[in-house]
Amino acid sequence: MKDAVAGAGYLLQGFSLLRTRGIRRFVVAPLLINVLLFGGLIWWAYGWVGDASVYLGNLLPEWLQWLQYIVLPVFLLTVLVIMFFSFSILANLLAAPFNGLLAEAVECHLTGRTLDSGWRQVLADVVPSLWSELRKLLYFALRALPLLVLMLVPVVNVAASLLWLLFGAWMMTVQYIDYPMANHRLFFVEQRSRLRQRPLLAWSFGGAVMLCTMVPLVNFFVMPAAVAGATAIWVRENGLTPQR
Repeated sequence: MKDAVAGAGYLLQGFSLLRTRGIRRFVVAPLLINVLLFGGLIWWAYGWVGDASVYLGNLLPEWLQWLQYIVLPVFLLTVLVIMFFSFSILANLLAAPFNGLLAEAVECHLTGRTLDSGWRQVLADVVPSLWSELRKLLYFALRALPLLVLMLVPVVNVAASLLWLLFGAWMMTVQYIDYPMANHRLFFVEQRSRLRQRPLLAWSFGGAVMLCTMVPLVNFFVMPAAVAGATAIWVRENGLTPQR
């Protein structure tokens, strides 16, 4: 059961690693991309979510107004998760080459080996990184669409929202574990196979990332922190030599 809380600990370690000398310079590009995208999202969503909540509440007949205390929180949570998750996918799509380099820098720090690649390697990895992101996007869409349809069905939508949260947490871990594993030429199929062996670890890490994406200011740093945290998972859970 320790896996149920270990994921959150790895994310906290990721935040701590961002301040480490030798790693900070690799955080700049992912951080700038995240600030621009999430800043725009927060500005746009601030009014839209409130208006949508009022509209949904007005749809309920007077004798069912009590349901708004159940339906509206589920609606708001689901919409926020979907919005922030969608923007996270876009942010990771744009920052994929830089995140790969950040994952390598973190692994070098944790294992004590020398960093071999540089910006030339970033440019060489642009196409493979984008292809990997597009594969994850397709994987996400084929599973997310049925869940979104279920969330339109009364009563069923409560259970569907819980399934969405679990799926979202899983996808967050799939998203970020890709960077350290791809650096070792372990790609999408192998990544999911290994994560299935530790589902509680995947859900706890991904759930912590999802939660942080909805916290103002923290969400600006969550992408590089999640990359660093996922790399720490890769190093620790695979028995690689820790830093002395």
